[in-house]
Amino acid sequence: MKNIMIRYRFFFVMVAVTIGLAAINPAAGEKAVDTTIFSFREMLSVLPPIFILLGLLDVWVPRETMIRFMGKGSGAKGILLAIFLGSAAAGPLYGAFPMAAVFMKKGVKFSNVLIFLGAWSTTKIPMFLFELSALGTRFALTRLGASMVGIFVIAHLVDKSVDEKEKSMVYKNASEMN
Repeated sequence: MKNIMIRYRFFFVMVAVTIGLAAINPAAGEKAVDTTIFSFREMLSVLPPIFILLGLLDVWVPRETMIRFMGKGSGAKGILLAIFLGSAAAGPLYGAFPMAAVFMKKGVKFSNVLIFLGAWSTTKIPMFLFELSALGTRFALTRLGASMVGIFVIAHLVDKSVDEKEKSMVYKNASEMN
């Protein structure tokens, strides 16, 4: 029981904060509960398809294939694939992290995982198409270019600042997530 309390302490603290908020300001407490329920429902509609696709990826795509296309020696091919997969993916950012864990389990290069996460969060194809039509070509291409530069710079800096021991720990934790 103590382990559960420690593991989910943030959740329990937030429940206590919400109860306290409801006691002080019932309208704000009700809004907080409604927002939480809405977010939970949204998450339940997004995560099952993502987990099904991840299960299929895990079973159908051999580790050797992922290493060849996105592993240490993949070069530009791995970077382009990470960008494409991140940009073409659907769903909110929290859906990208289980995918990143499967990529790590399959031996994808650390910087390619970071590029995938960056692309998922900033270069969605539907968002780019909306920007093209609503904000114009110049804006859309400028924002996309700036985002790509940012993704590469951040991925490079994080890759270089995390030592190999920490990376192996992250990969080990990703492999144990089953």
